[in-house]
Amino acid sequence: MSTSATPTLKEDLSTLIKLRLNTFVLITAFFGYLLGWKSSGATFSWEAVMALIHTLFGTACSAFGAAVFNQVMEVKSDAKMERTSNRPLPARRILPHYAFALGWGLCAIGVVHLGAMISFEAALLAFITIGTYVFIYTPMKRVSSVNTLIGAIPGAIPPMMGWVGAGHNLSSWAPWFLFALLFLWQLPHFVAINWLCRQEYEDARYEMWSNGDTSGKRSAYLYIIFSVMMVLLPLPCPALGLTGWVFPPIGMLLAVFLILAALKFLKTRERIDMRKAFFATLIYLPVVLSALAFDWN
Repeated sequence: MSTSATPTLKEDLSTLIKLRLNTFVLITAFFGYLLGWKSSGATFSWEAVMALIHTLFGTACSAFGAAVFNQVMEVKSDAKMERTSNRPLPARRILPHYAFALGWGLCAIGVVHLGAMISFEAALLAFITIGTYVFIYTPMKRVSSVNTLIGAIPGAIPPMMGWVGAGHNLSSWAPWFLFALLFLWQLPHFVAINWLCRQEYEDARYEMWSNGDTSGKRSAYLYIIFSVMMVLLPLPCPALGLTGWVFPPIGMLLAVFLILAALKFLKTRERIDMRKAFFATLIYLPVVLSALAFDWN
């Protein structure tokens, strides 16, 4: 979005609900539904299609509402950062009380819709996602760098919501594996973002792992540690009955790909190489999810 022209109301609303970011949330929820549908026999029916639509609608409303609340709470901080200063709230194109009403309405619709059309578990997952993101992660950004771990929780729940939307519950290993996969993936992803934007985060007085890490050494080590965990994650999948033997080596090699990207940055300490490590996480996710879907039992 260009800052040289005043954004339209449509563009401002898109920013307010973080449409681009939450499109990713819907994709992961869809993926969780896809695996759940496959686990149920992959039989087409209009009931399954409607369940998917209701799941995605409720998930979208919940995610959009949480994003609005997040920006209402961070107006002053957003105004201090160049990349967020032109958002509709700090730029005063939308008043906070209107945004608050929008966020409240979207969250309520999302949770109630999931409870009415899917299940209590789906509504509970949406409620936990909103509560964690808005009331724990958002204020914690000013208190402790642990906020990145907390923030990865709501980001890892959407595939579980998709799984539940497909008619399953949370008693099997499958939804928790999906949670772990998305949780771990977010950590090197956000380590890279934090370091690339570290000056802006410091100016806004956010507590991030990258604060003071001018050389990037600490961020590189964190990126590598989390990527090593991602190497180990696919190993138990066949024993747990989640996949065959195709997915584990692919998942492990993709995580090694992330480690190599981080090692390159650790050697050069060049910004361009951290950007490559960031883009490596973007490549990792769709490929690993495709491999998982292919080999899912």
